[in-house]
Amino acid sequence: MPKGPCYDGAMPTIGPMEIVGLLLLALLLFGAKRLPEIGRSLGTGMREFKDSVSGEKKEKAETRSELPPPAPAVAAQAEDTTSAQPERETETVS
Repeated sequence: MPKGPCYDGAMPTIGPMEIVGLLLLALLLFGAKRLPEIGRSLGTGMREFKDSVSGEKKEKAETRSELPPPAPAVAAQAEDTTSAQPERETETVS
């Protein structure tokens, strides 16, 4: 009479080829541009979870590593070129 559940085999291990396969799958699913953003948000979530479990409360200002969106280049460039160039007087050559 067995006392507990019986398993036929051991659980398989995850080797380097499986890790490479998972990384390639993530690259195909999310794309190269979104992977850093996903990693950053995953790290932030893990840090918040660790802080909530340990009970630590850090009173620091939240710093964002993202850059602000760029200013519209067309409008700024048009204003710069009109104000930077002096008006020319037209001369008639006879």
